[in-house]
Parts: sequence; C-alpha cells; structure tokens
Amino acid sequence: MTLEGTYEPSPSTWVREQVEEYERSGGQRANTLLDTGLPIIIVTTRGNKSGAIRKSPLMRVEHDGAYALVASKGGAPEHPEWYHNLVAAPSDVQLQDGPAAVAVDVREVTGDERAAWWERAVAAYPPYAEYQEKTDRRIPVMVATPIDK
Repeated sequence: MTLEGTYEPSPSTWVREQVEEYERSGGQRANTLLDTGLPIIIVTTRGNKSGAIRKSPLMRVEHDGAYALVASKGGAPEHPEWYHNLVAAPSDVQLQDGPAAVAVDVREVTGDERAAWWERAVAAYPPYAEYQEKTDRRIPVMVATPIDK
C-alpha cells in the first residue's frame, strides 16, 4: 500500500536529504540520526491541514514488531506536526524500517502501557528523558502496529 497524493518534502534540509537517501538506498544509508549511530525509521503521514504526503525520520524504538513514535520535538513546548497528522488519520500511515514501507495502525498509549514504551524509548534514545524535563507537556507516545494485508 502506498499513500496516494502529492509528496511535500520537509522544509528542513537535513530531514529532506535523510529521507531521500534512506528511501533511495532501501534503508541501507542515512539510517541513523545524523552522526549518533542510533537507528531511525521513516514514518509517512498525510498532512492534517494540507492533505499532502509528509515523511519524518524518527528514532527506531521497536518491540515485538510494533514501534514507538515519540512526539518529543526535542522538548519543545508544542507537539511536532507529524503528531497531529497521526491523530487526524491513524490508519493512513506507513512505516519504513529497511527496504520497504508497510502500512501501520497508530494509537496513543497511556498508563502502564505508555510507561513501558517510554522506558523502551529512553533506552533506545536517552535524550528523550532530558526532553521530557525541558517541557511542561507530557510527551505523547504513539504505537505503530503493522497491518496484516
């Protein structure tokens, strides 16, 4: 399944270039966050206002075939735009972790489930803990689960 529509690349040069190289290489290159060596995935959403296709590199936090999508925005006071896209269309999402993108359903987790996923996320990318300390908002954690077609 491929999301239909016009792709609108990120205005951020490094994000746009990372997504392009990741996809061009089937996840063989540009598959880590800048120079950290920590793995990323590509999440494709539909813009909740524009309807355009958007692609975001996010930290790879995988457990039993599902993925955490942590809406940290570096500890900024507001949620990242991709979070709003997921909330608006949680079944109109693709995730790429390697050569091919797969359709996923996305839901926000709370309570003990959020706590378990948050722990996994911080283990995969320790700066998440610092980001939570920087902001008054509770950083949302979404879980993306592949749809069996």
